[in-house]
Amino acid sequence: MPLQSHVQIGIVGKPNVGKSTFFAAATMIDVKIAPYPFTTIEPNVGIGYVRIPCVCRDLGVKDNPRNSICIEGNRFIPVELIDVAGLVPGAWQGRGLGNQFLDHLRRAPPVLIHVVDMAGATDEEGRLVKPGSHDPLVDIEFLSNEVTMWMVQMLSKDWDKLVRLVDYAKKPILDVLYDRFSGLGITQAQISDALTKLSLDKKPLSKWGGDDDIKGFVSMLRELSKPMVIAANKMDIPPKPRIIIRGSLRRLVVSIGLFP
Repeated sequence: MPLQSHVQIGIVGKPNVGKSTFFAAATMIDVKIAPYPFTTIEPNVGIGYVRIPCVCRDLGVKDNPRNSICIEGNRFIPVELIDVAGLVPGAWQGRGLGNQFLDHLRRAPPVLIHVVDMAGATDEEGRLVKPGSHDPLVDIEFLSNEVTMWMVQMLSKDWDKLVRLVDYAKKPILDVLYDRFSGLGITQAQISDALTKLSLDKKPLSKWGGDDDIKGFVSMLRELSKPMVIAANKMDIPPKPRIIIRGSLRRLVVSIGLFP
């Protein structure tokens, strides 16, 4: 029987990139897999295991952990994986299964694995195309933007009311923003960190520079509260597209500041 996990990870990405294949391989659970978009409608949930060295070897003891499994000096930590429906451009405006996906994301874990078709063999909506004809970097950027715009929409709704609560009723800004994002598992500490990093912590809401400040704050908050790990899928492709992949990877690390 799988151990109960207190660690959750969401598996996200556009349709038809291998999210469910990854989920099935990690959990050993049979799920519907097919080479067309929106094979997954309702989330798949299962338990995978992370292997780390067990301290029993260092301490010279035989252990019997309650929250994991120890096999020959290796500790297997249970992790709950949630495979959700694919996301397409404009999902935050309701396109595709956007509203359904984002509702699943509302309940999703604080860490996300973004499965990307690095072969460039599917277009932005998951339709099959010639390998190498679609830029994987576009997919990486679009998913982050979709989640950000969804959160922007959530925050900017009744913006004037938020301004009155903070600037005139003198309700603490952390309390107001925490209430607005209460369904996303975002903490007050993360909100405070985002405000401080952007020097918005002492700036009245009425003085925020419109959409720029709102989107900048939400983008920072998303990075802090729902960080994404890129899973580069479909790397076993012909030699020619590999050049495209290497170029996309380099542009990716440049875009997030790893290379000068």
